Amino acid sequence: MKTKVLQRLYRGFVQLHILHHAKKEPVYGVWMMAELKSHGYEVSPGTLYPLLGSMTASGLLEKTEKVVNGKIRKYYAITPLGNEVFKAAGKKAAELFHEIEETDP
Repeated sequence: MKTKVLQRLYRGFVQLHILHHAKKEPVYGVWMMAELKSHGYEVSPGTLYPLLGSMTASGLLEKTEKVVNGKIRKYYAITPLGNEVFKAAGKKAAELFHEIEETDP
């Protein structure tokens, strides 16, 4: 039970990480998995790629394909809607984290 709840919560954090990095420059799956791992998230390809797909289908990300070393690599960039969502969610996250720091030092 606890693990499932944490997984759902972390999924939101992972989406914010993806939007944050896709705002800076287009990202691709393998790079994003390594970046997330550096923050302590163990995200498998079977979790990340469907998440990128759903974020693309929701209009948060835009996918482009480039050939790199003879293979097609899918890059994801933030869309205007994704940027709006990121700003709104980031603001709420900042408020929450500030409140947590005040009450639980």
